[in-house]
Amino acid sequence: MTNISHKEILAIAHNSQLDILESELDVLTHHIADVLTYAQRVKDIAATTEITHCNSKNNNVFRCDVVASTVDAESLLQRAPEREGSFFVVPVILEHS
Repeated sequence: MTNISHKEILAIAHNSQLDILESELDVLTHHIADVLTYAQRVKDIAATTEITHCNSKNNNVFRCDVVASTVDAESLLQRAPEREGSFFVVPVILEHS
């Protein structure tokens, strides 16, 4: 477990503009030490793991850009069941709270 002192926790809290009660110091020290230990484990694993590149399904597919015809916005709006200006009117599904 990575060691971190109460003094360091208080300095971090001060720099973060957080008020920490004396009764919270032990718990915070333990939690932050756990996080730092985990981060060190990730760093150690990353340092010893060789990154391999393989050609898998994740290949970019390039194609030529082809200009296609588009539908006029006004003709689409004319087919809408309800519209307001140049917008479709849709049912409300989320209520404001």
